[in-house]
This record gives sequence, structure tokens and C-alpha cells, in this order.
Amino acid sequence: MNRLFRLAIIATAIPLAACQQGQDLASTPPPARAKNVILFVGDGMGISTVTAARIYEGQKRGETGEENLLSFEKFPQTALIKTYNTNAQVPDSAGTATAMNAGVKTKIGLIGVSEAATRGDCASGKANPLPLTAEAAKRAGLQVGIVTTTRITHATPAAVFGHSPNRDWESDHDIPAAQRPAGCTDLAAQLVAFPFDVALGGGKGKFMGKSVGGDRLEAAADLPAKWAARTGGSYVQTAAELAAAPRGKPVFGLFAPGHMTYMLDRKPESTEPTLTAMAADALARLKADGRGYYLMVEGGRIDHGHHAGQAGYALEEAVEFAKAIQYAVDNTDPRETLILVTADHSHVMTIAGYPRRGNPILGLVTRGREGEDSSDEPAVASDGQPYSTLSYANGPGAVIGARGAPDTSAKARQQSLVPLPSETHGGEDVALYATGPGSQEVRGVLEQNRIGQIVKRALGLD
Repeated sequence: MNRLFRLAIIATAIPLAACQQGQDLASTPPPARAKNVILFVGDGMGISTVTAARIYEGQKRGETGEENLLSFEKFPQTALIKTYNTNAQVPDSAGTATAMNAGVKTKIGLIGVSEAATRGDCASGKANPLPLTAEAAKRAGLQVGIVTTTRITHATPAAVFGHSPNRDWESDHDIPAAQRPAGCTDLAAQLVAFPFDVALGGGKGKFMGKSVGGDRLEAAADLPAKWAARTGGSYVQTAAELAAAPRGKPVFGLFAPGHMTYMLDRKPESTEPTLTAMAADALARLKADGRGYYLMVEGGRIDHGHHAGQAGYALEEAVEFAKAIQYAVDNTDPRETLILVTADHSHVMTIAGYPRRGNPILGLVTRGREGEDSSDEPAVASDGQPYSTLSYANGPGAVIGARGAPDTSAKARQQSLVPLPSETHGGEDVALYATGPGSQEVRGVLEQNRIGQIVKRALGLD
């Protein structure tokens, strides 16, 4: 048998997991070392979302929008990221966030454990933990920060610090009774045991007992109070308390019982900090120490807006996400801080219909051939109804029976094709944008676990 043919057969026999994990960086020259790394994750911020948010942001300033660039689109390095999980063509946030924080891909639904684990099986999860960037950073004497607009025990932030065979095990109440004897620790308990320096987000209910507004098994449980007593850190619940918390000690902020409020729903009197305010506070605290840090900042509710089929919510969250990134760019030293911006996965939102340039991104497609500036009248489909520029392949906005004209208000639900109670993720590649030391490794088409490897190498943790 021809030698090259034999090698081809051997190559095709290598397990998928070995192939995707085997894209390590050993063959590339070592990167410039970074003192700090900030990983920004726009949850669900696929390329169509970036494009629509770019237009939306520009149109909010009175521009046509298409010529606009979001803050991170100005970064010098860009790559495409393959997001599949080891057992899923279209991924979830647990497997993708694990890839970015462990440098290893895993199954859908798993947090910080390898694909050898079985989802929902405590013993297999405990037997197959993955090494996390944040754990290595703490061993190396670096600081660790976590910022999110979701529950801080939700999949993406949980992958920074946690190991669980089920992403849904956020409190001990969430672990099935049959699995509790095996000794798995819920994600809220894992967070308060982790030596973080800054942790800010929502999800207070996962840390409290039922008698104090939560769902933990112990009725009077108060994990934040125990954390504060043990560490001497500050537990805060409002933007004002966060601003007043002393520097030099860890800070733990839980600003909502569940996920934090959408930007479109925020009231002027809100006590919740914005994503930009949380990122700014985290940066100020981590920079003041001077030891170097790993900070993960998640714009988590982009994803939730899409799941609800409400593009306006998702785009407003994406604009706030871009604002937080600009703050980080303006308030870090580009010679010592690697900033990475990416998404864990995409969504099934699409931009279509030949709208002319400057057409409101949340509006109806106007009449005119392939964008010609000929009429302000809405174009109509074969059913005689107008249609919007943005729509979804599936989700709660599906039309059953005769289709009416789409609602184009900011909080509207866009029309979709396949009826589902929640819109699903999309499986196409997402983008990775990078600037700072180590960013030269961001190029081409990469497996998602390469992000975790790039972070570790930049910090000297590999």
C-alpha cells in the first residue's frame, strides 16, 4: 500500500476530540507576554448581530449606519472561530465557554469537565475536571475578575471558575436528589469558594435560602454573608455600594435576583450598574493591585434578546457591550494588556430583503429594486404583506396562518419561520477580534479552544 495512502487512512482514524484538541500552538513562535488579559464575550453575538449592531449604533447617532464600526471592529487582528461542541453541531454556552476557559472542547451542557463526563452524572463530572485559566492565574499570583449581566452562575461566567457535569446545577436545589450523595458542589457554592478578586453580576437567588428570597435547600442560607465574613471582602447589591466598596479587598456584587435588567427596560432610578460601569469598576480594582490579571466580561443578555426573538433588545445590549470594550481600550496600556472580543456562538437572526442604505435596521424593507432610493413605501412579499429587514429562522415570532405586517417598534418580536418557544443558537462561525501582546496569534480559521490556549500562553500559564 502506498505510504501516503496509509498515512491518510491513519489520519482519518484519529478521534474527533484528538483532532480538535491537537491544534495546539507548539509549532508557532511564543507570543509577546501580556501582563493582563481581558476576554470579552458577547453571548450570542454572531456576525449578523455585529453587522446589525454596527448599523443600529450608527443610526442612533443619526447616521445611515452601514459605515459605522463598533469599538472592537477597529482591532488589528481578526479570526473566524469554529464553535461546535464535541457532540453538537450547533453548540450551547457551557461547552463553548469551557473551550475558551480550559483550552479544550467538551460536550454541550458541561462546565469545566471533559467530554468523558456524562451530563447530569455527578461521579463522572468529578472524575473528569479540566484545568481552567483562572485557576492557573491564581496559582501564578495573578488576579481574577468576572463581570456579567446574567446570573453569575450562568454558563459563560460559571466556566471561568466552575466544574459541573450539568450547567443547570447553579444552586444545591438544582441538583437532583439522586445525584446529591455523590458529592457534587453547585456552581454558586463553587464561586464563593473560589479566590476571585472581583465578581459582579446577577443571580442573587442562587446564593440565598428560600426564607431570604432564594432557592437554596437551607432556608436561611446566605452564601454572600459567609463569603464576606471569611474573606473580609465587600458584598454589594447596588451601584452605589459598589462605588463605595474599599479597594484592596475582594468585592462580590449581586445586583438582581436573576439576570440583570435589559438596557431597553432600565429605569432612570435603577440601582443596577450597567455593564460598562461594572467593567470600569473591575478594571480600576484589578489595575490598582499591579500584579496582573485575567478578566472575563460577558455581555450576556444579547443572547436572551435573541432567544425571545426580540432583535431590538439584543442590539441594544450589543451596543452597551461595545461601549464597555471601548472603556477598556481607553483605560489599559496596549503594551501590556491583551484584549480579546468574541462570541460563544451565533443565533439564527438574518439581515435580508434588499433594504436601501440607511434603512432603519429594525424597520420594514422599503420599496425599490435592490436598494435603489426610489420610494419610502414598504416592499411587499408574495402574500401582499410588508416584511422587516431582520427576521429569525425559528422562534416565538413564527407566523401561524395568514401573516400580518411586522411590528417595527424597538421592543417588538421579529417574525420567524419555524415555531419554537425559544429561538435557537446558530452554528456558523463567529469572529474573534484582538489587540495587544499575543494578538498576532489571532488569524485565519481557529477552533474555539484555541482562544483558551492563546490566553494561557499570553499570560505564561501554558
